[in-house]
Amino acid sequence: MTTRRELLAVAGMGTLLALPVPGLAQPLRRVGVLVPAPRAGYEQRLAALRGGLRDLGYVEGKSVAYEYRESEGRYELLPSLAAELVNRKVHVIVTAGTPAALAAKKATTTIPIVIGSISDPVATGVVPSLARPAGNITGLMFSVAELCAKRLELIKQAIPRMKRAAMLMNPDNASMEPARREMAQAGKTLGVEVMRFDVRAEAELEDVLQAMVARRADAVVMVEDAFLNVNAGRLGALATAKHLPSIGLDAVAQGGGLLAYGVNQLDMFQRAATYIDKIFKGARPADLPIQRSSTFDLILNLKTARQLGVPVPPELRLRANQVLE
Repeated sequence: MTTRRELLAVAGMGTLLALPVPGLAQPLRRVGVLVPAPRAGYEQRLAALRGGLRDLGYVEGKSVAYEYRESEGRYELLPSLAAELVNRKVHVIVTAGTPAALAAKKATTTIPIVIGSISDPVATGVVPSLARPAGNITGLMFSVAELCAKRLELIKQAIPRMKRAAMLMNPDNASMEPARREMAQAGKTLGVEVMRFDVRAEAELEDVLQAMVARRADAVVMVEDAFLNVNAGRLGALATAKHLPSIGLDAVAQGGGLLAYGVNQLDMFQRAATYIDKIFKGARPADLPIQRSSTFDLILNLKTARQLGVPVPPELRLRANQVLE
């Protein structure tokens, strides 16, 4: 039988601290996962999250359990799905992206919220500060606006003749507007006209790419968004089929697009597990600074370059972290 002495130790002035006891079962912690897209498209990131918690000693079904709610890319469903997780009394909510983070924030001010990946959460009103996020929200972020401006610069380097670039975005995502402004400014510097194209559903993807061709776009830059991310591979293949060079996150190039440039989302979700662990051990989200990802990878699909007749500059090839032959 476990004694009180085994459970507690005195730490000065009578303060009692709980000590781990070998053989004593850990409490089952429930992690609510709010997925802002079809779960299949997020499975690798969720696996990274679960793997991160497993590496920290959590055993699924014994010390941690997961409850998933997925919006299938329909952002209007996020508030009700977040409310369901709150009603289930989960111990923490994990999510990604601005629409889902805002829905979770509205649903609860007490349950900790950990964001696996999001664009600038200060600019979109998710938190007041990165260093002191306040409230019940913390996690990891990167700047979509800066990222997309860099994507425009890289595809311009690959296609020096480029005069018109299509910007593909989801208008239902609040982080799109800062990205639009940043890309417009980058376009002026590069001498490129940036044309905005909106898409909200899979059924619209082929038509919107055809509209880019009709507007004589020389290339397409895909903006980070949960719905667009899970369709990135298909978008890369569709763009190439229409002889339209493309750049986006890694799946764009892996799916048949020309270039990819972005953060390592799997690494971000794995690191999100450390936040959950700290919260389970008593840390307050308000005291956990939001980490900004500063590592970016460039992927070049040479097979696609040959198919499109794009002579890739040697310096771009040397700069690539990965070259797909």
